[in-house]
Amino acid sequence: MKVNPLVTKTFAILVIVGLLMLALGRIGYLADERQQRFREAESSVEHSQAGRQALLGPVLHSACVEEWEAVSGEGKDRVTTTGRREFDLGATPRLLSVQAQVAMEPRYRGLFKINTYSARTVLKAQWAPLAALRPTAEHKNSRLSCQPPVLMVGVSDARGIRQAVVQVGGDSLPVRAGTAHKSHPRGFHAVLPEALRQSEQPFSAEVTLELVGTTDLAVAPVADDTRMQLDANWPHPSFGGRFLPVTREVRADGFTAAWQVSSLATTAPLDFVRGAALCTSERAEGKCIESFNVSFIDPVNPYSLSDRAIKYGLLFIALTFVAVAMAEVMRRLRVHPIQYLLVGSALSIFFLLLLSLSEHLSFALSYALASAACVGLLGVYGSHLLGGWRAGVGFGAGVAALYGALYALLQMEQTALVMGSVLLFVVLAAVMLLTRRLDWYSLLRAPATPAVDE
Repeated sequence: MKVNPLVTKTFAILVIVGLLMLALGRIGYLADERQQRFREAESSVEHSQAGRQALLGPVLHSACVEEWEAVSGEGKDRVTTTGRREFDLGATPRLLSVQAQVAMEPRYRGLFKINTYSARTVLKAQWAPLAALRPTAEHKNSRLSCQPPVLMVGVSDARGIRQAVVQVGGDSLPVRAGTAHKSHPRGFHAVLPEALRQSEQPFSAEVTLELVGTTDLAVAPVADDTRMQLDANWPHPSFGGRFLPVTREVRADGFTAAWQVSSLATTAPLDFVRGAALCTSERAEGKCIESFNVSFIDPVNPYSLSDRAIKYGLLFIALTFVAVAMAEVMRRLRVHPIQYLLVGSALSIFFLLLLSLSEHLSFALSYALASAACVGLLGVYGSHLLGGWRAGVGFGAGVAALYGALYALLQMEQTALVMGSVLLFVVLAAVMLLTRRLDWYSLLRAPATPAVDE
């Protein structure tokens, strides 16, 4: 049984497309592997220096003990036992004002740059009279004893503390490691005079903290009124957490943002009292103290952009093969399946060039170099494939237009779907209009001629 050559060629091209899809899949796997290595480098920096930071405080607390004697039974069975209750008292500020200056300090692990920062923070807190730190007996004739009140500041990674100064009434207090708080052990504290517990005067304190971290900085709004202003020399902030800033200004050399959170809008003060965890992000709602945070992101991530570009690889190959097939039909040429394979391979290797170059150069420059190399190669090869240098120039220009469209799709993430849909519609419309007068039956019966150079 004689097989139609058109069927054989179509089957061969489909096999070639399948092989090219496998190649694109391997390149995509390589991009994922490089992305994973970047995450490992980031984890290495966090392990060696300090991780994502969350800041809590300053807040006051005091550990207390109540002891009492309980009598049970009568006569000879009368037994006296001593009961004991341990509890913590806490007082959150009435007003907390935070002024933070953040300077980026990038670290490198091989090819990978990790965004770390140094935050110089001044925290000014005011409390009403400290009635919340005065213990109340729950048993008759019991004995109450409390340790001196403590001012504490909690952080998620204490290794990032470079310097801490606590001032009360203009005097600096000795700063000690740890918070002396069971639920938030990481951080530092200062012991306050016992007389402050019974004072009827408002209490205020100022804490100056230099804190180092990686990528994220979060703050828990534990005061009745929390206000924060943050200035940074990084122009790509990403605001998150439970509260967005009320004002923000992003400039070419950095950004300024301000938050204002009332205790009417947050459960953070109650979360602290009940011993909820201090988290760098809201990983588990209800289990972490509510916070607001900012991430110092790199918007041009070469691995994520390369991965997005690879997802359009099959579309590139399909559109190019359609263009070659149209030239083959319209100009009565004969293009061998091996030539289709070579053209598809040149299109596929573009994504490998893009991935490798973007690890050393900016993504825009890497894209320009990789696309220019592939356009030049396909333009030269197209002049032989399609039988003339004019056709080769047109073929190269078409491929260059595809690369330009892909770059536009990568830059317009929110409208990528509609742009891709419009592009496919335009290509389909062009094919239908160009072939509307063709007699496909007579054309397919007529023998094609091999391409020759002009």
